[in-house]
Amino acid sequence: QVQLKDSGGDSVEAGGSLRLSCAVSGYTDSSSRLCVAWFRQAPGKKREGVAAMELAGGLTYYANSVKGRFTVSQDKASRIIYISLGSLNSDDTGMYYCAAASDLCSWYRIEREEFDYWGQGTQVTVSS
Repeated sequence: QVQLKDSGGDSVEAGGSLRLSCAVSGYTDSSSRLCVAWFRQAPGKKREGVAAMELAGGLTYYANSVKGRFTVSQDKASRIIYISLGSLNSDDTGMYYCAAASDLCSWYRIEREEFDYWGQGTQVTVSS
């Protein structure tokens, strides 16, 4: 069974950057389909998907709100998926979660949060 452990959240000033990590375990076949996405939830707001990556082919997806500022990458050997957050502003504050599905990524899947496995979340706080 796939397990996810996300980490790296912190408090930063506006304009700063952070890198979050999602360690994936229980995923033994690197050639099989696995979509790993990053979601965030701000206080009082609905959870939203911000980025995703298909691990086998490296295809990435980004929400318009983070395009050009956030970057998803992976370390295949360590089975860690990173999301680098740049040019942070107060709207980026929230709990960030990684999630995984044993299938291809798509915005249909991300918008419906059709993921079987979730990390516990890591808090990002941006102060202005």
